Amino acid sequence: MTDQLKILYRDTVVPKLMDQFKYTNIHQVPKVVKVTVNRGLGEASQNAKALESSLSEIALITGQRPVVTRAKKAIAGFKIRQGMPVGVMVTLRSDRMYAFLNRLINLSLPRIRDFRGISPKAFDGRGNYTLGLREQLIFPEIDYDSIDQIRGLDVTIVTTANTDEEGRALLKELGMPFRDN
Repeated sequence: MTDQLKILYRDTVVPKLMDQFKYTNIHQVPKVVKVTVNRGLGEASQNAKALESSLSEIALITGQRPVVTRAKKAIAGFKIRQGMPVGVMVTLRSDRMYAFLNRLINLSLPRIRDFRGISPKAFDGRGNYTLGLREQLIFPEIDYDSIDQIRGLDVTIVTTANTDEEGRALLKELGMPFRDN
């Protein structure tokens, strides 16, 4: 499969951003470094089935086996002991990252009900973007009948951009559907 997003970045986005931000060197152009997909599971400590289903769902969505994240310290109020599983996460780089971003932008986000675009304000000040998704059903890989419960997940897109403005321009050129505020 030829990766359209990688080709789009190389042939269209790089020249546009070099012109827009007056870069002198092609290596100054911001690029996407990695994408992390994370799901926190508070109930995983009591419910082992929730952990198993989350592992399989995120593996299906990303095409890569997730890592179980564990509690660093005990919190009595949440009935969590140190070392208990509290979530799952995947870090995607290179070809898998571009394939995931392509599916997210072109297939999954348009499937959200009443979708008007994503918030352009969720940047962290260094050009990285985090997007919270309320349900896993927007991904075409997930079968509606096979899920036991609707759970959300976080997608963080890490870029080499120095400012939010550069990061926003990069993601907008890649096709991210930002809402006009």
